[in-house]
Amino acid sequence: MKGANQGELAGNDPRMEGRGLSIGIVQARFNADITDALANACKQELAALGVAAEQIRHETVPGALEVPIALQAMAASRRYDALVALGCIVRGETYHFELVANESGASVSRIALDHRIPIANAILTTENMEQAVARQTDKGRDAARVAVEMARLLEQLRP
Repeated sequence: MKGANQGELAGNDPRMEGRGLSIGIVQARFNADITDALANACKQELAALGVAAEQIRHETVPGALEVPIALQAMAASRRYDALVALGCIVRGETYHFELVANESGASVSRIALDHRIPIANAILTTENMEQAVARQTDKGRDAARVAVEMARLLEQLRP
C-alpha cells in the first residue's frame, strides 16, 4: 500500500549485506517498459547492497505465467541464495487479469516453500498503467532488499 510503514532496515544493518550472495532474477517481458524499469531498479539496488554483478543471473520470459517455471528451474539448481520475480499485470476487461495474477502469485509462493528459497515477488498487479509506472522503481528496489534480507535470514536459520 502506498505510504505504508514498511519497517525498512537501515542500509548499514548486517541483514542488508549482499556481498557473497548469488541472486537469480526472472523478468516477464510483457509490459516491457515497466518490467525493464523494475529490473533496472532491482539490479541497481542489489549493487548498492554489495551483490557483485557476476553473482546476478537475469533471465527473461514471455509473461507472468512463465515466470514460475524459470524460478523453479533456478531454485532446483541450488546455485542461488534468493530469487526475484518481476512482472506487470494490468487489469483489462476480462477475467484473464485475475487468472494470471492469482496463478503467478500462488506459483511463486509454492516454489519458495517447496525449495526453501526466498523469492521476492515484484510481479505488479495494477488497475492501470499509471499505477504500474508509479510503482516500477520502488518495487524493483524493494524486491532487491527483500531478496538480500531473506537470504541472510535463512542463512541464520539453517542448522
